[in-house]
Amino acid sequence: MQTSSDRHEYPAHWEADVVLRDGGTARIRPITVDDAERLVSFYEQVSDESKYYRFFAPYPRLSAKDVHRFTHHDFVDRVGLAATIGGEFIATVRYDRVGADGMPASAPSDEAEVAFLVQDAHQGRGVASALLEHIAAVARERGIRRFTAEVLPANVKMIKVFTDAGYTQKRSFEDGVVRLEFDIEPTDRSLAVQHAREQRAEARSVRRLLMPGSVAVVGTGRTPGGVGRSILDNIRDAGFTGSLHAVNKALPEDVKELDGVPAFRSVQDIDGPVDLAVVAVPAEQVPEVVTECGEHGVQGLVVVSAGYAESGPEGRERQRELVRHARTYGMRIIGPNAFGIINNSPDVRLNASLAPELPRPGRIGLFAQSGAIGIALLSRLQRRGGGVTGVTGVSTFVSSGNRADVSGNDVLQYWYDDPDTDVVLMYLESIGNPRKFTRLARRTAAAKPLVVVQGSGSAPQGHAVRATRLPHATVSALLRQAGVIRVDTITELVDAGLLLARQPLPTGPRVAILGNSESLGLLTYDACLSEGLRPLRPLDLTTEASAGDFHAALSRALADDSCDAVVVTAIPAIGEGSPGDAELAKALRSAAEQVPGKPVLVVHVELGGLAEALSAAAGTAPKPDARASGARRLRPSQQLPPPVQSQEPTASEAAPRLIPAYPAAERAVRALAEAVHYAQWRREAAEPGKVPEYEDIDEKGAARLIDGMLARGQGLTLGTEETHELLGRYGIAVRKAVPAFTPDDAARAAADVGYPVALKATAPHLRHRADLGGVRLDLADEEQLRRAYTELTELFGKPEELRPVVQQMAPRGVDTVVRAVIDPAAGAVLSFGLAGAASQLLGDMAHRLVPVTDREAGSLVRSIRTAPLLFGWRGSTPVDTPALEELLLRVSRLVDDHPEVVAVTLEPVVVAPHGLTVLGASVRLAPPPARDDLGPRTLPVY
Repeated sequence: MQTSSDRHEYPAHWEADVVLRDGGTARIRPITVDDAERLVSFYEQVSDESKYYRFFAPYPRLSAKDVHRFTHHDFVDRVGLAATIGGEFIATVRYDRVGADGMPASAPSDEAEVAFLVQDAHQGRGVASALLEHIAAVARERGIRRFTAEVLPANVKMIKVFTDAGYTQKRSFEDGVVRLEFDIEPTDRSLAVQHAREQRAEARSVRRLLMPGSVAVVGTGRTPGGVGRSILDNIRDAGFTGSLHAVNKALPEDVKELDGVPAFRSVQDIDGPVDLAVVAVPAEQVPEVVTECGEHGVQGLVVVSAGYAESGPEGRERQRELVRHARTYGMRIIGPNAFGIINNSPDVRLNASLAPELPRPGRIGLFAQSGAIGIALLSRLQRRGGGVTGVTGVSTFVSSGNRADVSGNDVLQYWYDDPDTDVVLMYLESIGNPRKFTRLARRTAAAKPLVVVQGSGSAPQGHAVRATRLPHATVSALLRQAGVIRVDTITELVDAGLLLARQPLPTGPRVAILGNSESLGLLTYDACLSEGLRPLRPLDLTTEASAGDFHAALSRALADDSCDAVVVTAIPAIGEGSPGDAELAKALRSAAEQVPGKPVLVVHVELGGLAEALSAAAGTAPKPDARASGARRLRPSQQLPPPVQSQEPTASEAAPRLIPAYPAAERAVRALAEAVHYAQWRREAAEPGKVPEYEDIDEKGAARLIDGMLARGQGLTLGTEETHELLGRYGIAVRKAVPAFTPDDAARAAADVGYPVALKATAPHLRHRADLGGVRLDLADEEQLRRAYTELTELFGKPEELRPVVQQMAPRGVDTVVRAVIDPAAGAVLSFGLAGAASQLLGDMAHRLVPVTDREAGSLVRSIRTAPLLFGWRGSTPVDTPALEELLLRVSRLVDDHPEVVAVTLEPVVVAPHGLTVLGASVRLAPPPARDDLGPRTLPVY
C-alpha cells in the first residue's frame, strides 16, 4: 500500500516480464513500501565490491533511512524498479529528477540521475540492460528526456551498459568519477541495439527448450498408453542423448523405473539438474508441478495438458495464471494444449511430442499452432521426402498449442541464425503481434525462405490476440511485403517448402518445359501463364523417349541462357526400351548436376514410383550402368556423362540435391512461381531504397497544427480548410471545391475558379459515385452549369440534401485512391488502388507498411492488378507515375512523422500524363495507439 504522500497510484502498467541474455526470464516491477524486507535481503547478497561501485564507499548495510528512501517513491520524480525471480530481487534501478543546478528538483525538470545495483550471481545476464530500457520508458512517460550517471572508472561493466545502449552520449571525467549524460529518446541505433538483444535473448530461450541436457516427463502412467507415457516412450525410442526421467506422484515408493527409465514421485526427488519438463497432468494439478519445477531450477516447460483458454473464460484465466506462475521462476512455456517439440540434431535427438516416430532429419524448421495440422505436416513431409535423409527432412518442430507464452515470433528468432535450418514452414492460426512478426519475418526472409499458411483471421478459442481492423487480405499483403511466401493450404506449404529446400532459387521467370507427354506439357505451359511466369514452348520428347533423351533435353535446357528454371513432365512409358523410374531419376539428376544454379522440378503421373526414385537418386552418384530394382542397363548411345559439381556449393547445395516431384502441373508451377517471387524480393531487399527528404515539408508547423486541433477533443475528423492546411504542410495540394447551395452560388464559384468546371453532389450516398449520375463534368460555361444544376436537383432532391460543390476540372487521367491508416496491431499502413469499382468491388488495393521507401512506392504502384491502366494499356497515354510515387511518399512521411494522424484518404487523385490532381481529401486525428516496438522489451501475456 502507498502512503498519502505518494503523488501517484501504483503504476501497474510498468510491470513486465522480460527475457534475459541467457534465455531465462525475470519480472520487472515498481518498488513499493512493501518491499523493505526484500530490499534488505537483496542488499545482503550483493558483494562488497558491487556495493562500493554503487555508493563510491564501503557500505556494508542499508540504514533505516536508506530503506525508507529506496522504497518510498512518488512514481514521478522518484522511481525505483526491481528485477525479480521467484519473488526476490536480483537487481534494482532508480532515477531521481534533478534541477538545472544539479540539486534535487523543486520544479519540473527533464533530467534525472540514474543508478543500478545488480546481484553478483546475476551479473552478465543482461539484467541491467533490460532495466535501463524500462526505466528510460518510465522516465519518458514522466517528461524526462535525459539521464545522467556517475560511475567509478573501475566499474567497466556498468559503463559498458550505458555505452552499449545506443543513445547519443556525452562523457566527462572529474574528481575520479566518469560522468555520462545521454538523451533517452529512441534512436535508430538504440532500437537496433534493442532488437539485437531481443533476438539473442529470445533465441536463447527457445534453444534452452529445444536442446535440453535432461528431460523429465511429469504425468507418466505405470502402464503403456496415455499422453504422458506415450511422450516418455517417444523420447526414449528416438534415442534422446541426454538424461530422461519419469515422474508420477502416484508411483509406489518401491517403483524406481518405468521400462528402463528412472522414475520419481516428484521432480524435486531427481538428483541433478532438469532442463526441460514435459507436463502431462490434469490442469488442476499443473500449478503444483510448476512450483516443484521452479524450485528445482527447471529452465522450461512443455505443457500438453488441456483445459485452458480453449475451454472458455475460466480456462483463459487459468492459462494467464500458469504463465505468471512459470515466469516467477524464470521459466518459459510451450503450450498449454501443445502437441510437443522435436529436435532432430544428432547431438539431441529429442521427440518430446505425440508423434509416434521421429521424422526424417533434414533442414526444414516447422512451426504449427495446431496439433492436428502439425501431425498432417509431419506426415506429408515424411511421405514426400522419400527414403533419403537430407535437406527434405525436419531440423526442429514446435507445436505451440494455445501459444500462451512461446510464440511463432520466438521460434523465428531461434531459426534466424540456426545453422541447421535452411527453410522455415509455419502454420499460423493467429498472429499475436503483427508489427513484430513482420519485422522478424523481413529479417529472416533475407537470410532463408519463410513459407506461411495464415489462418482466416478468426483466432481459435484458445488464442487471445490483439484486435486488428485490417482485412485479412491486407495482412497477407503486408506479410508478402516482408518477404513471407504466403500460401493458402498446407499442401502448398509442403510443395513450396520441398522446392526451396531442394533446389536453388530461380534468377527469373523464364521456364523451359520438356517431357514425354504433349498434353501434360501444355497443361504446365498454361499453368505458368496463369501464375505470371514466362514459359517457353514445351518440348515433346514423345512417349518413346529414353532416359538418355531426357538427359540430353534437360542438359540443353539448363545450358540455355534464356531459361531460368525447368519443369520436366513425365508419364510412365510402356514397352520395350522404356526407361524405369530409377533409371529416369538418375538421368534427370545427372543432367541437373551439370548446371547447379537452376531449379528443376518434375511433374509425374502417380502410376509409378518416380517421386520415390528421385529421392533415392540423391543417395548415390548417378552412374551410366547403375542398376536399381526394375531398372535396365542403358544402351551405349544413351550413356550419361558424369555430373559436374558446383565449385562453391552453398550449405544446402552441399547436401544431396534432390529434384522435387509433384503429382499435378498446377502444384509444381505454383511452387515455382512462389520461388520466383521470393527470389525477386531477395534481390530487391538487398537494395531497399531510401525515404527521401523534401525541403518543402514543414514538420514542426504540422505538429503545431495537430496539437492545436487535438486540444479540442480526443479524436476528430478535420474540416475542409483544416485538412487542406495540414496536407499543405507536406506539399500535398488539394484542389478547392466551393459549396454551391443555389444556382447563383454555383455560377459565382465557377467564375472564381475558372471554366471548365465540374459540379458534384457530395452527400454521403452520392460521394465518389459518378456511376449514379451525381457528377457533371466539363461544364464550359454558365449556361451548361445552370442546366446541370437543375438536372441534379430534379433527379436527387434539394440542394441541402445533395451538398453540391463546384470544382475546376482537372486534366484528364486515371482516377486513383491513396489511403493511410494506423492499425493498433499492425501499425501504419499505406494503401493504393484505382478509384471506383477496381478498389471497391474487386478489392484491388496494394498495401505497404509505413515508412515507405522510394523503391517500395514504385512497387506499390505496380503491384495492383489494374496497374497496366497507368502504363499505356492498349495504346493509351501513360500517366505520370513518378508524380504518383512522390505523393505516396509524402503521405507516408505525414503519418510516420505524426502518429496522431490515424487516417488519411485522398480520393480521387487524378493522375494525368503530366502531374496529378488531388480532388478530395479527409484526415482524422486521434491520440496514437501505443507502439510496443518503440518501448522496452517485454513478454506479452496472451
